[in-house]
Amino acid sequence: MDLLSPLPKSPVLLAAYRAKSAAAELAPLPRSAKDDALLAIADALIVRTQEIVAANAEDVARAEQEGTSPAIIDRLRLTRERIAAIAADVRHVAGLPDPVGEVLRGSTLPNGLDLRQVRVPLGVVGIIYEARPNVTVDAAALCLKSGNAVLLRGSSSAYASNTALVTVLRDAVGGAGLPADAVQLVPGETRESVTELMRARGMVDVLIPRGGAALIRTVVEGSTVPVIETGTGNCHVYVDAEADLDMAVEILVNSKAQRPSVCNAAETLLVHRDIADRFLPRALEALAEAGVTVHGDPLVVAAAEAAGSKATVVPVTAEDWETEYLSYDIAAGVVDSLDAAVAHIRLWSSGHTEAIVTTSQPAARRFTQLVDAAAVMVNASTRFTDGGQFGFGAEIGISTQKLHARGPMGLPELTSTKYIVTGDGHIR
Repeated sequence: MDLLSPLPKSPVLLAAYRAKSAAAELAPLPRSAKDDALLAIADALIVRTQEIVAANAEDVARAEQEGTSPAIIDRLRLTRERIAAIAADVRHVAGLPDPVGEVLRGSTLPNGLDLRQVRVPLGVVGIIYEARPNVTVDAAALCLKSGNAVLLRGSSSAYASNTALVTVLRDAVGGAGLPADAVQLVPGETRESVTELMRARGMVDVLIPRGGAALIRTVVEGSTVPVIETGTGNCHVYVDAEADLDMAVEILVNSKAQRPSVCNAAETLLVHRDIADRFLPRALEALAEAGVTVHGDPLVVAAAEAAGSKATVVPVTAEDWETEYLSYDIAAGVVDSLDAAVAHIRLWSSGHTEAIVTTSQPAARRFTQLVDAAAVMVNASTRFTDGGQFGFGAEIGISTQKLHARGPMGLPELTSTKYIVTGDGHIR
């Protein structure tokens, strides 16, 4: 919509209209102005922690009364420690290089024209997400640093938390001299407000959904605004025939149990047949100690029975192989070869993160070549697929698509490019 046209009557479109105006103000700002705003946000989060925690407690109490799963409540909960960590992430983002204005390539053409391709902000970024109020701050920080305005549409389950956070963010941004409308909570708690945001083509430049498969599918299939698809995390750990078993146990337990409610947690264990009799008893014991229920194929079930394992092992189903548990559950199976593991992963993977544990360089090389995922780990936990762990600062999401951005999306992924062509009276 042209900014000179009458103001839209819809609260959602009016918010997008204000965001578009704010984005135009943000785009030319120097790094120092954006960093000052980010540091003001970090300070405000600490000063106003009690206010945020109190609002979050309302959401958590309501979720508990409604019988929400522990995994979702863990994602929803904000503590003083988590808020301090979020503030630290914002400060880290402030210290990162500003991608805006970076020259990606340039040359002087044979006709004398000077050609440069430079990074520019996307403009207005809409984020639709579920039950994770930390995303509110992460998204705002990354969008501000990259010169974008952001429209935040969290779930109704985190409404009190998000409202409190956005109030803090807007106060800090405005106090630092930037347009407060660079950060807005999308009005409304109904599906209609989400639909309006998805249809605000021309007002919103890109949408990024973060959440479960149903949310992502709804946004991808129903949006007229361009979408960067962030996928679910059905992640696998494959233990190769030549694996270091001590290392494999540690990577498996960390991948599954360090924080099972997140998208980079492992959901399936695959074990090469040649080491299954040595590895499975140790793996099952370690998983049992971590409180993990194993959904095993017949060979895993038989190994548990033969070893008298104290692990809780139930027969695996086809549905188990495709499930993103986000809980203390893992599917497990024995495969005949590395290629069989790859075939299984190709069939069931969501394309997020896949890991191999092996001492064989040829095996590692073949696995990384054949597996199609946003991140492939060799002798490392799946939990490392994270913008912060990759050194990007707080991430906007983990893209599992192949256009524009793939994997953890930091500052450069929140930019587009434009060509600047300078001549001296050139005509064609």
